[in-house]
Amino acid sequence: MATPNNASSPSDPAAQAPPSAATAGRAGAAPGASHLLGKPIVPTLLRLAAPNWVVMVTLAAVSMIDIFFVGRFGLDALAGVSITFPMMMLMQSMAAGGMGGGVASAVARARGAGKQEDVDAVAAQALVTAIGMAALFAALFVGFGRVLYGALGATGAELEAALTYSNVLFLGGAVVWLFHLLSAVIRGTGNMVFPAGLLVLTQVIHVGLCPALVFGIGPLPAYGVRGAALSAIFSFAPGVVALLVHLVSGRGAARLSLHSLRLRPAILRDILRVGLPGSASNILTNGNVTILTALVGPFGTQAVTGFSIASRTEYVQTTLAFGLGAAILTLVGTEIGAGNRARALRVAWIGASLMAVLAGAIGLFVFAFPGWFIGQFSTDALVLAVGTLYLRFVAPAYVFFGLGLGLFFGALGAGRARWPLAGTLARVAVASGGGWLMTSVLGGGLSSLFLPVAVSFVIFGLIIAIAMWLGKVV
Repeated sequence: MATPNNASSPSDPAAQAPPSAATAGRAGAAPGASHLLGKPIVPTLLRLAAPNWVVMVTLAAVSMIDIFFVGRFGLDALAGVSITFPMMMLMQSMAAGGMGGGVASAVARARGAGKQEDVDAVAAQALVTAIGMAALFAALFVGFGRVLYGALGATGAELEAALTYSNVLFLGGAVVWLFHLLSAVIRGTGNMVFPAGLLVLTQVIHVGLCPALVFGIGPLPAYGVRGAALSAIFSFAPGVVALLVHLVSGRGAARLSLHSLRLRPAILRDILRVGLPGSASNILTNGNVTILTALVGPFGTQAVTGFSIASRTEYVQTTLAFGLGAAILTLVGTEIGAGNRARALRVAWIGASLMAVLAGAIGLFVFAFPGWFIGQFSTDALVLAVGTLYLRFVAPAYVFFGLGLGLFFGALGAGRARWPLAGTLARVAVASGGGWLMTSVLGGGLSSLFLPVAVSFVIFGLIIAIAMWLGKVV
């Protein structure tokens, strides 16, 4: 595909010109554009992805700790916190991947173009965006929490436990948003290690603080359900302080200053044109899981359990996708900013191919050994049968899921999120809409439900791949 006239080719002297003195002075303090441009693609992607994978494994390991400790207070407390869990994960995924992707993309493109003032301006707008999104979530889940959780089936003591946890979590949500969006600023410069290390630290703090606040220790009273939410908020606070110090000090490739703390509509639009579609994809994905679970519901509790266990393989792939995807996004954005569109396209395809291989390997394993995988969670015969049926249908399509996810992050890096959003919309329409048609309208069984899910992964990957091939994305 031809390189646009306004983009410099790798052989263009302008593309190889040294950065200005101001930019070069800052670039030496942290991995930045000069450390990414023109480097071998696969080793660079893996080097950038490695810290993120450590973080994802850590998050997966401690993601259920709140439920573990709160469960000691009885079934109502456990059910109440459990029903808020998808809302918490939605906030985290939007902050780290959706809006965070918009921030990292804007930083990477400005960094690649050598526009240091814009890099610093993105850091300021990320702070503004974090406060705004935290206020939006607080208004939604604190203002309408009783209606929302009631609609999801919570009543009585279960509902009160859900509201207790949710109100604390979302009233303090600014800390979570600040952590993830400021981390995205630093990731966008190519420095994955510092934010990854801080996120691991927050989880270590949470592991120690959660039982202390839930059950009480020494002078600390037992806060019960409220204590678990307080721990989730307090654990992020030291990380936010460290990120602010890093950015204000100017030791990294982006700087946050009083001068830059003013509204910059153009920069904010640049963040939102990637962040909003990315966030919409997060919402659609969570909604798709909810709809599919509801469609499996009439087949019985064991069927729901088997489906839920089997479909968790997709969460594993999403975890791997974020680790590698953040690297793809940063490298594509940096090359785009530098005017190297052809190389950015290569990065996107190579990164997506790596992700397709990872997802395909997972799919091949669970397709070959579904009973072993499901058996790690349940030995019930019907649970095993349903989980096995799902994996037999869907696992072969995981290679397309991985390809689509990789290209999705490449598109975010290029600042173009419409086609990835279209791919996600198509996936949800085929999986949920097709599943509803096959079961609720035509009266089919679980096989007829799982077939559209498999087809939806193929369509997701193909839509973004075709758009990328036609030059609509990068």
